Amino acid sequence: MQRREDPGGRSGPTRLLASILLGIGLSVVLVASACGEATTAGKDKSPRKPPPAAAPSTSAAQQCGTTSGTGCAPKSERVDLARSSFSDPTNVTNPLFPVSRQESVLMVGQVDGKAFRTEVTLLPETRIIEWQGRRVETLVSQYAAYLDGRIHEVAYDFYAQADDGSVWYFGEDVFNFKDGAIVDTHGTWIAGKDGPAAMIMPSDPKVGDVYRPENIPGFVFEEVTVKDIRKTLDGPLGPIDGGLVIEELHMDGTTEDKTFAPGYGEFYTAGGGDVEALALAVPTDALSGPPPAELRTLSGGALDVFDAARSRDWNAATATAEAMRGAWDSYRAGEVPRLVEPRMTDALAALAEAVNARDAAQAQQAAIGASQWSLDLRLQYQPATEIDQARFDLWAAQLVADASAGDAAAVNGDLFTLDYIRDRILHTLPDDDVTRINSALEELQTAVSDEDLPAARSAAEHLRGAIRQLKG
Repeated sequence: MQRREDPGGRSGPTRLLASILLGIGLSVVLVASACGEATTAGKDKSPRKPPPAAAPSTSAAQQCGTTSGTGCAPKSERVDLARSSFSDPTNVTNPLFPVSRQESVLMVGQVDGKAFRTEVTLLPETRIIEWQGRRVETLVSQYAAYLDGRIHEVAYDFYAQADDGSVWYFGEDVFNFKDGAIVDTHGTWIAGKDGPAAMIMPSDPKVGDVYRPENIPGFVFEEVTVKDIRKTLDGPLGPIDGGLVIEELHMDGTTEDKTFAPGYGEFYTAGGGDVEALALAVPTDALSGPPPAELRTLSGGALDVFDAARSRDWNAATATAEAMRGAWDSYRAGEVPRLVEPRMTDALAALAEAVNARDAAQAQQAAIGASQWSLDLRLQYQPATEIDQARFDLWAAQLVADASAGDAAAVNGDLFTLDYIRDRILHTLPDDDVTRINSALEELQTAVSDEDLPAARSAAEHLRGAIRQLKG
């Protein structure tokens, strides 16, 4: 799982309109084709960088895949060399990688000194991948990463559990972004076509175990060594026992520390000054009952401030921002996920500052930020698809703001983000709602491809109206 890929330094034009059309088509094709046995590796049409030629005398399972060819553990320490069987592959019971149990995961941190956020969502589709003469049904997990508030990477990861309880990684379709456009698909690979499937979590890891989550030397490579299996971790809502600590060796010879937690999976990653930490996961962190009134005040109030700032109704914006602050003070007196709490506090401070300054653009952006964190908190009380529906509306509002500001690159990225979030919610909607949403997105896509930002803004408003009519 190579994250935060450097897209090779290629800047590309700000308006890479062909990428918009390509990327949306790729996303829709991938999800549509991921259902059922029709999706074999041989029918995968997503672009990818060709894997390197195989070494003439040493198999990929045996050679060290670092650039120097050194640094790997002895073969005798590896636990991923036996041939595995997959009779019930989408029923993942491994507590350290519970991908079939987790509906939605939020991770936060920083990369290159900028705020980093990822949303990991289990999609309803599965995908059949051919490997070693077998057809293995895999789960499809969408990984969406945002750097400094903008889309940075989207990957569709394919996982399956072997009969011994180990979890295997069957590849990923990767889309790397810069300035709102896809700049490459580096890191994409599919088991059976580009290289072998790879163990991403042993069934019962022990200190000293070695395995390779990615194992195509010269293209993608990671080797993991287990360092600790009894770590106590600071979880979102309290301590977690039984944490797994690993050291991950990369192709360039560098290492990165990662932590996995029972009931959560990947929990903490740090290396080179970058950090990605789990902030919230459901259903693990789900709470009973409807969302508290304070959270409804926060999420609804944020969009009210957004609208008030657009119309320069600063009295309404000020009153609403103050009500939101009071609601947060009340709510945070209880138990709040520890990594979300400071971000919500900062978002409300930024909102108050922007409203006090009577800065419409800044206030709208701050309102979107506050709404985003309030929706994360509501994720504990509501189905993930309901939250994604609200996020869908929020990104449509973001596109309205970016179009109003004349930021073409940001509008491009917003359109991609909307398309990827659509993947998460369409299966919950009746046919007439699907038609309405798809038609509104097509209208928006046309406006963006025509480089008509006023029309894009109008189309985004139309999309928001369609979202408010959803029955799902």
